[in-house]
Amino acid sequence: MDVYDIYDKMERNNILLSFKGEITSDLLASILQIMETKMDNMNEEPKIKKKVYNVLVECLQNLYHHLDEISEASSDKVRSAIFTIGKKDNKYSIITGNYILNENIGGLRRRLDEVNSLSKEELKEYYKKVLNNGEMSMKGGGGLGMIDIARKTGEKLEYNFLEIDNKVSFFTLNIKVSNQQN
Repeated sequence: MDVYDIYDKMERNNILLSFKGEITSDLLASILQIMETKMDNMNEEPKIKKKVYNVLVECLQNLYHHLDEISEASSDKVRSAIFTIGKKDNKYSIITGNYILNENIGGLRRRLDEVNSLSKEELKEYYKKVLNNGEMSMKGGGGLGMIDIARKTGEKLEYNFLEIDNKVSFFTLNIKVSNQQN
């Protein structure tokens, strides 16, 4: 493995922070602190800083809370996840990747497609509906995180599933955060 190749690829893609490994609550706190400091040092506008920070919290919480469901189904490698945060042309990109049980893909895909099909106003109403109806996802959350990310960014949720074997796939989520009005 050539470390310079990794460095060069990260440099060309303006990666500010990248991590691969097991996601823990201590790690989440450290990452959020690092990104807050980086954005302060870049003299980022408070409004975009808040938006990036809030979306980052949602993305990292999703990773943290959804790693458990596959730990019994396969090897230890499935407890591992990856994320990168980059900035290009005043637009941040938060990319996460983690293993998911194949049996859970259909439900997640339907939820993501539903969120992507809604307008700004419809997202607001859907958020209220899920909150008020107490709809719960398999992991006990209301699925509010993805709705909230779509509402805060005003962007569609880009995602992909790569089948690894008959039990698990690798799920990637690419979120764009810009300083435009939503």
